[in-house]
Amino acid sequence: MAMDFTTFTNIIGGKATTTAETQQPINPSTREPNPPVPLSTKKDLDDAVEAARKAFKSWSQTTWDARKSMLLKYANAILDNKAELAVLSTREQGKPLMIAVLELELIAGRMPDLAEIKLEEELISDVQGRKVTKRYMPLGVGGLIVPWNFPVMLLVAKIANAVLTGNTVICKPSPFAPYTGLKLVELAQQFFPPGVINILSGGDNLGPWMTAHPGIDKISFTGSIATGKKVMESCSKTLKRVTLEMEGKDPAIILPDIDIAVVAGQVAFWTFINGGQACMSIKKVYVHSSIAKEFVTALIAATKAFKIGDGFEDGVFIGPVGHEMQYEKVVGFIQDIKKEDGEIVLGGDIERFKHSPGKSGFFIDPTIVFEPGEESRIMKEEPFGPILPIATWDDEEDVIRRANNTDIGLGASVWGKDVTRAERIGRRLEVGSVWINEHMSGLGSVPFGGWKSSGIGVEYGKEGLIDWCNLQGIYVTSEAKSIGFL
Repeated sequence: MAMDFTTFTNIIGGKATTTAETQQPINPSTREPNPPVPLSTKKDLDDAVEAARKAFKSWSQTTWDARKSMLLKYANAILDNKAELAVLSTREQGKPLMIAVLELELIAGRMPDLAEIKLEEELISDVQGRKVTKRYMPLGVGGLIVPWNFPVMLLVAKIANAVLTGNTVICKPSPFAPYTGLKLVELAQQFFPPGVINILSGGDNLGPWMTAHPGIDKISFTGSIATGKKVMESCSKTLKRVTLEMEGKDPAIILPDIDIAVVAGQVAFWTFINGGQACMSIKKVYVHSSIAKEFVTALIAATKAFKIGDGFEDGVFIGPVGHEMQYEKVVGFIQDIKKEDGEIVLGGDIERFKHSPGKSGFFIDPTIVFEPGEESRIMKEEPFGPILPIATWDDEEDVIRRANNTDIGLGASVWGKDVTRAERIGRRLEVGSVWINEHMSGLGSVPFGGWKSSGIGVEYGKEGLIDWCNLQGIYVTSEAKSIGFL
């Protein structure tokens, strides 16, 4: 069924609904307003909760295979509409069109992998007329709170984990980038019963309304640590389940035996993809001192090859920072770097794009800083923008200690031809995902989540599905026996 990609509504109980007030996020490449989207009220949220709770009664009893079939049809429909959805994503978030297409293809490709998992009732014991089983039962209604940097992948992943296990959901896209989310949920209505997947576009107050709502049983949140703590505090008042996926400060450890040109190109790509606005992108590099000079030179060359501009321009790899508030944060990081130790070896000119014709958006040059202090802000915090600090190392134990000396533990990569050594180092890193000679990959069958302050719970894999379930033990004795002393 053909969709209209020019108007945007909430979806509640399978129906498109409008609101009295609207808001207009801007295109970060041009600072021009995008089309109006709903500004939802508490009443809209109450209506969505009512629709989701009503749908849960039958959806939770729908067979696993039927839910799987609908999910796979939805995945195919996402691919069928990827051209139009990618345009929306580039317009709302600024990412290059090719990256927007890749995001859609990746998430659609992960759903079949996830759907191969099945949480079946398990027989624990069957002895002498007594049978004990364990089963997984859906929680109820989930609230899905999604950020602006990957509005497709993060939303669809949460939907897939929740609805496959028999839950219904209310989605809240970022107010900075609501457009693809609204259309993805509109598309889902062609495959799922009314009320299973709902979505509300709103302002900053919609998230707190959701975390406090007694009719929502779980919140799955992706965003900053500071906001994640507020989500958890709010959810505690109604004892909601939570899955929190938060910030990353992913280190890349470079061994001395690498092919410098190849690995420098890989590091540049996985650092500056999506303008550095990815929780799993490389956020700092530890390179062996014996190859540091050559590696930095190659990394600068690889980074200089990236074209910066509007995501609709041919050949662009780095788009703008996603919105003005984040732009000012990234500028603040660069200003701090200039006051601290460390040599800016590339970029750092925050004024350049302010005077560039055709570059009215939130553009910042990729910036590389060499040997900042280990306790500097850029080595400790996530800038969520195109900035990369590089430090050197000599001793293996020391670099492991330094990589682990953080409250953030999402991912890390180790690069080297000596794979045994690289894996040995990787297995000692305190993060949720470790990559050897690659970075930022994932499978729908493998759980993804953070350690330390990077998160609670996981998505994907059997464990991610279990996070959307209540567990129930059932004890069946064939015949009651008398109590001997009665």
